[in-house]
Amino acid sequence: MRLPPLAAIQAFEAAARLGSFERASEELFVTASAIGKRIAMLEALLDVSLFIRSRRGATLSSAGQEYLEQVRTALDLLSDASLHKRGEPKPETLRVVSTPTFARQVLIPSLAEFTAAHPDVELEIMLSIPYLEIMPPNADVWVRFGSSKYPGLHTRQLTADPVFAVCTPGYLDAHGPFRQPADLARAQLLRSPMEPWRPWLDAAGLDWPEPSRGVWLVDLGMTLEAARAGQGIALTRRTLAAQWLDEGRLVRVFDIEIPGESQYYLCTEASRPLTRARQAFSDWLHDVCQRVSQWPRGARTSQE
Repeated sequence: MRLPPLAAIQAFEAAARLGSFERASEELFVTASAIGKRIAMLEALLDVSLFIRSRRGATLSSAGQEYLEQVRTALDLLSDASLHKRGEPKPETLRVVSTPTFARQVLIPSLAEFTAAHPDVELEIMLSIPYLEIMPPNADVWVRFGSSKYPGLHTRQLTADPVFAVCTPGYLDAHGPFRQPADLARAQLLRSPMEPWRPWLDAAGLDWPEPSRGVWLVDLGMTLEAARAGQGIALTRRTLAAQWLDEGRLVRVFDIEIPGESQYYLCTEASRPLTRARQAFSDWLHDVCQRVSQWPRGARTSQE
């Protein structure tokens, strides 16, 4: 029986899990070149390409995805066979990919609830970049911002947020009052491709083009942060801005809102069984989003 060297299997698993040969080399304390040679030796032994290599790096092939599942099972069995592991419950690792804004504003502030209720689940939180369609590989669940149409994925809608305009009380004092939507002509409308102004302007009865001047911010969190820093008026959602709205750091400008064309969805691979940890995380995060989206008692707008 010709078994692959354990060092080669470890190099492959680390590179697949971490998304690059360089990060795998840091974890295993060898050079990236050594990682590449070990994986090449494994590919030669198996007579299959485990990674698709390009100038931008290496990504798992379909054969690599299948082999990764087998390798993880084998490594788990070897790990459990160790004497110091006998009798100990093995935590289930759950790899979660989230957009940066959702992770910072919604997921992380509430995360202690989940870890306290599920100590047997070991979370790994990674970030994606939705505007550039950059996403780490090998995740168990994804939080995505967009439509519900993701081929090959099972989706669960997390939010149903309307979109409205906000700014700081200081910006309102300095540039207001904004008694009617046309008064926004003297305001700086913060621009983001993730939340265009045209639908809101239409709802406000303004036949204005999409703003073409000012900083172009390709992330909802950066746009929201610019508004909180007093740099202008931004479009946002209750789920993302809840804390700053409740604290009074941001206030609504007009009681005008529109349906959000894009929403947040929790996605899992349709071809993989829904494990206990994935189901628990899905139920918990859905509940968190429902709670965050609720308005507290008091006025919802600063100019009624």
